[in-house]
Amino acid sequence: MEPDELWADLETWGREQSLSELDALMWRTDRHPEGTWSGVVLQLLDRVPEWERLHAAHEWFVEIVPRFAQRVVEPVIPVGTPMWEDDPAFDIDFHLRRVSLPAPGSHRQLLELAQNIGLTPLDRTRPPWEGYLVEGLVDGRAAYIMHAHHVFMDGLALARLHERVLNQGREHQPGKPTPDREPERRSPLGVAAHQLGRQLLDTPKALLDSGRALTKAVTHPQSTADYMQSLSRVAGPPPKNPSNVLRGGSRRMWRYGTMECEFSDLRRAAKAAGGTLNDAYVSALLGGLRRYCAAKGEDLQDVPISMPVAMRAAADAKGGNDFAAAYFLVPSSFDDPKERIQAMHERVDHVRNEPALGFLGAITPILNRTPSGVAASILGSVGGAVLTTSSWPGITEDRYMAGARFDRMFVFAPLPGTVLTSAMCTHCGTCCIAMNADGEVFDDQELLWASMQEGLDEILALG
Repeated sequence: MEPDELWADLETWGREQSLSELDALMWRTDRHPEGTWSGVVLQLLDRVPEWERLHAAHEWFVEIVPRFAQRVVEPVIPVGTPMWEDDPAFDIDFHLRRVSLPAPGSHRQLLELAQNIGLTPLDRTRPPWEGYLVEGLVDGRAAYIMHAHHVFMDGLALARLHERVLNQGREHQPGKPTPDREPERRSPLGVAAHQLGRQLLDTPKALLDSGRALTKAVTHPQSTADYMQSLSRVAGPPPKNPSNVLRGGSRRMWRYGTMECEFSDLRRAAKAAGGTLNDAYVSALLGGLRRYCAAKGEDLQDVPISMPVAMRAAADAKGGNDFAAAYFLVPSSFDDPKERIQAMHERVDHVRNEPALGFLGAITPILNRTPSGVAASILGSVGGAVLTTSSWPGITEDRYMAGARFDRMFVFAPLPGTVLTSAMCTHCGTCCIAMNADGEVFDDQELLWASMQEGLDEILALG
């Protein structure tokens, strides 16, 4: 796509006035850091970008994508979801910061800085994001760290955003649009009134939809029975964690780690075992956990995972979130990597085809009408996964940030009810794997990262 087409596509990015029910639930149940829904995006750059250009680029960015100059306003009573408003005191210099690592500026130092940024709560009275230009890395390289709340976007939307706002070359791209728009202002009372009015207008449609659902249930008894059986599996108690090593922890001690490999190599390994790229990626993590537990004297059995399943196509990812959460046992007891991938493929395929997979979406509005502490407790009760993973396709062509090439992207998720989270995105032919581990559970970091790398290596060897 040409730059003009990419920029034009941003006109519809993040334009919803209200948070979706899912986004509202994440916002209202956020308890930092053990129950937070904010994450850290680490972008590695081939050199230090020009500061003045980077600053100006951020000023343009919040004009073309005004969502990042907006804050969340909650209704005075929980009668509906919060809404976005332009921050009347928005200051780009608060959100964009410049820091430097002490010598030698290693990757481990960068990860320690990123995890400390992630452990620092965002200001919920402002647009919930911060950006850091990090200088002082080895070989004159640099990094950009964004700490942002999940309500802005998921991984798919993040990739689309990068593709559209970053330059296609090192030089400045002239002719960027600067749209005019009136600021949006809200008040807690006004948000409550708006949402009440919207619910009244939506009542006839809701009643009609309920009638149609009831008619379908009566006229298609087999489909109804299948759904109810699926619901009993999906909505039942989460699988138990059999591990004594991978349990406990306060989720307040974050430890970041990264791995990477060629996309073609991981895809070849996945194909050799009869699985998908995601099957191979998760199986690599499971192999790493098996090694870690073996070193601690435990033969790891199948453990529960939490895996978000995207409910929209990549082309529709224009801010916010739309996914269903799946909880199931993964084949971490399988020592053979090929068999592990095959078993993973079968289990994921079964979960994706559950008719009631999206049932949480149906009860999310109910949770959002309860006090936030109650909703947070209910969500916490369905946690207990050992591992949470996600993966998505990233950008496929080089992009530049104020003259610096964007070489890698690692996305670190928080630890909501789990002891280790991992996200993998593909970036210009490279699989970038980020991991966040609970430091109280994984007390030997050197062993953990070595084990995870060995787990990845044994999967790649299949190809």
